[in-house]
This record gives sequence, structure tokens and C-alpha cells, in this order.
Amino acid sequence: MNPEQLNYFRQMLVDQLNSLDENAGNAQGKLISEPKNLPDELDQAAEEDNRRTELRIRDRERKLINKIKETLEKIENGEYGYCKSCSYPIGKARLEARPTADLCINCKDLEEQEERQFGG
Repeated sequence: MNPEQLNYFRQMLVDQLNSLDENAGNAQGKLISEPKNLPDELDQAAEEDNRRTELRIRDRERKLINKIKETLEKIENGEYGYCKSCSYPIGKARLEARPTADLCINCKDLEEQEERQFGG
């Protein structure tokens, strides 16, 4: 991958990281400022379900932030764009769709087939 392409993916990842960081700050304030004493049990249950959903979303975003940081380190180390399983280059179309991808499409397909087959 040439330096121009690496810069393109680096910027894409940095933009995504900044967006997630901003989103996390807004959500944290929302979660902290929302304790509500609702008189209706159904409203209380719905509110609790909404909070759990919000926490699950934030946990997924936290994991994505870590993955983006790892990917940025790979760019700096010259390891970006290569499959961790077979060491072949990952296609640019796949990296466009998922810039944090660490498996080529063939290895990812194989991994998903094994998961379906063995419940992994």
C-alpha cells in the first residue's frame, strides 16, 4: 500500500475515532443526568431497558475505539492491510467498507463458516 493510501485510511480511522469519542461524551452525560422516578412500573421497566441498551451500545463503541487504536498502530508499524491469518494483502474494497479489518475476505468467510458449523 502506498503512502497516499495509508494516509487516506489513517484519516478515515482518526475521523471515526473522533466521532466515537464525541458521541461517548454526550452519552455519558445523558446516562448520568437521567435518573428518573417514574410512577408507572411499565415506564420504569421501559426506562431500565433503554438504559441497558444504551450501555450495550457504549460498550460496543468502547471496543471499536480500542480496535481503531490498534489499527492506527498497525499503520504506524507498517503492518496495516495484511491478513493476520494468511499474510496476503486485504483488498482495498474490504478496507473501505471496514477499515479495521484484519482478515482478508477469504479468511473471514472461512472463519464465519467454522463459527456456523462448530458454534464457535
